[in-house]
Parts: sequence; C-alpha cells; structure tokens
Amino acid sequence: MAATAAKEPTPAPQVHNLIGPDGLGGISMETVSYGAHKRQAMDVWWTPDGQQRPGVFLIHGGWWSGGDKKYMKEITRSFANLGYTVFNLNYRLSGDAPWPAQRTDALDAITTARKNAAKWAFDPANYVVVGFSAGGHIAASVATYGDGINGLKGVVGLSPIISPLQAYNDGADSADPSKRKLRTAAIKLAGGCSPRGKCSRVWASMEVAWHASRNDAPMLTVHSKDEFVPPAQSLLMKKMLGQVGVPVTVLTKPGINHSNPLYREPGVAEQVQAWIAQRVG
Repeated sequence: MAATAAKEPTPAPQVHNLIGPDGLGGISMETVSYGAHKRQAMDVWWTPDGQQRPGVFLIHGGWWSGGDKKYMKEITRSFANLGYTVFNLNYRLSGDAPWPAQRTDALDAITTARKNAAKWAFDPANYVVVGFSAGGHIAASVATYGDGINGLKGVVGLSPIISPLQAYNDGADSADPSKRKLRTAAIKLAGGCSPRGKCSRVWASMEVAWHASRNDAPMLTVHSKDEFVPPAQSLLMKKMLGQVGVPVTVLTKPGINHSNPLYREPGVAEQVQAWIAQRVG
C-alpha cells in the first residue's frame, strides 16, 4: 500500500463494552494511537465475534483547523450497529501541520487498522472511507492517492471540499461569510500562502480531481443545492474520474444544509448506507 508506515498502535487503558439499541450488546470500543502526535488517534468500534467485517473509516470536518471525533459518536454508533467495524479518526489540524499531513494521517490510520485487522474483527481487503466537509476533502484525497489503495472499495463525501483552489477563488469577493472563511481555511491548510509561486505545488496536491487515475476508488458525494460548498465541486471530480473510468455519483438535495446537518436530513443517511452496503458486498 502507498501509505507511509505506521507505528504499532498504543491502546488506551480502557475498553468499553457498549449495549446496542436491541439490548444484546456485544460491541466493544477502544481508542488507539496511530502516531506520536496527540491528534493521531482513533476510536475503534467492533463486534468481537470472530468474524471479519467490512470497515468504515469516519473523518470529521471543521475547516481543517478544528472539529473532533467526539462529535461523530452517534454516526459511529449507527455504523457499528449495522455490523461494520468502525474507525472514527482524529488527525493533525492545519494549525498543527500543513497539507499533506492530514491525508498522511488518514493513510496511516488505515495502515494501522489493516495491520491489526484480526484484533478488531476487520476485513482489511474490504472497507470504505466517509468524510464530512473538510473531512470529505481528506477522504476524497485518499481515494485519488497514488495508483489506488489496497482494500478501499469506495469513498463517501458529505459536502466535500473537492477543490480548495475553487474555494479560494469563490471566497475572494463573496458576500457569503462561510465562503470567505473557507478561503482563509484553505490558505492556512496550504501553510499560509496563496496558490501562486512557491506554494503552487502544495495547492496542486490539495486538488482532488487533478490526481484522478483508473485505479481510484468509486465515490458518492452529497451536497445541498445552495450550500457554500456547491455541487459543482463534485461535478468537476465526476468529470475527471469519469475520463479514466471511475464512477462518481453526485446527489444534490434542496436547501443549504452542510456536512453533518445534511447527513441528518430524511433519507440521506439511508442512501449513504445503501451505497456502502453495495460497495462492500
């Protein structure tokens, strides 16, 4: 696999047994480190029944500069209750390290999970990555990294920022404060500089669609029609990946909801879950 080598995970001292809504229990959870930085940690939820289960990696949003896996707990639980082994990630924020540290962290988390697959009842050859907003950008960047990632069957983005460069341009003269904030966040992710000159390479690395190749993972993205991360971002990726034969499905919902609130709209979670079930078989 193309990811950088991950160190052996350091388990947290406690393992919590969780009781599901059916009252049967059987789900376990622990927090492990996949690197030396305090943000390089993930919560693993699994059913210790001896089976190999498909995996779901969750990546939170927060402008690349904030957010935390603790806000993904209910979504994590929902996938665990569906029978998946779930990895809920934290990663280094843009204030900790510039791009591509965030993608590197996601890849290292996947490497750690695959190395310890037997422990967590996880099938290392059958998993998806799901990201929200800035986390959607990281997830999509994993999808187009190198010449494909071993075992990755699909990537889902909820309001994913596919093109930080487009966000930079859209926020220049926008009256929308969220678009202006996203422009500033993209600059910070790039290490504090604009797309021109010495920073052109890092901005190019941040562009998901520019790295399309025929072995990339299929993708599903969901946007609201009038949110500040427009569906046009995903449609650009659909075009670029389509040229190399990789399917991308773009769903557009009415309204302005973004990221987690969009996922909570009626029917959206069910569509995402159905797509994932189809991908992992």
